[in-house]
Amino acid sequence: MEIIKLESSEKDIDEMAKKVFLEAVELIGGLKKLVEYRNLTWLPSLAQAAYAVVLKNEAFLTTSEIAAKLGSTKQTIERILESKEEEVEKFIRGELEKVDEHKAGGLAKLAYKKLKAEGFERLELPKTHAEQIEECLEISFVWAAWVLMKIKGLDFPVGKGTLKERLKGVTLKGKPIEEILEQLEYPIKSPADLLKKMKEVLK
Repeated sequence: MEIIKLESSEKDIDEMAKKVFLEAVELIGGLKKLVEYRNLTWLPSLAQAAYAVVLKNEAFLTTSEIAAKLGSTKQTIERILESKEEEVEKFIRGELEKVDEHKAGGLAKLAYKKLKAEGFERLELPKTHAEQIEECLEISFVWAAWVLMKIKGLDFPVGKGTLKERLKGVTLKGKPIEEILEQLEYPIKSPADLLKKMKEVLK
């Protein structure tokens, strides 16, 4: 699998997906809660959901096309797009104690609708959140989301061999993933640590 360099129109989609992701994070309490170890499974699920919702509503792709683009299955994309927003809204109103990662689709849809109504112009975050987001996601959202989806379920810290097995077959910015992984310092402490180190190699 090779992640192709984005054209200008796709860059717009990429930016919208990132904004949906960040708005969704804000809706449920901020990035800090999501990067705590026990909640890391939210990162790939929410990234995937944000991108799926934007691709459906802005690029008008089918579920099969979205699945192919994100390296997922049609069934997974269908579940995301059919996910209800009501439980997320109840959580925001304080009627539920928590929402789990299976509600990521509903959360992404809620964030998308809010941003769409505002023309996708507003996205002002507290400086602390912005700094954390830069560390975790200030890289191509397409391949960051793909990497996060592939490493979902891994126990951290993790070594090179495990990552090679999970990420094999992909090329990022013209470099085989194996070449990139060889240049990282191990062990990798967290998904955010992996993205940060990969970003340095791909500069």
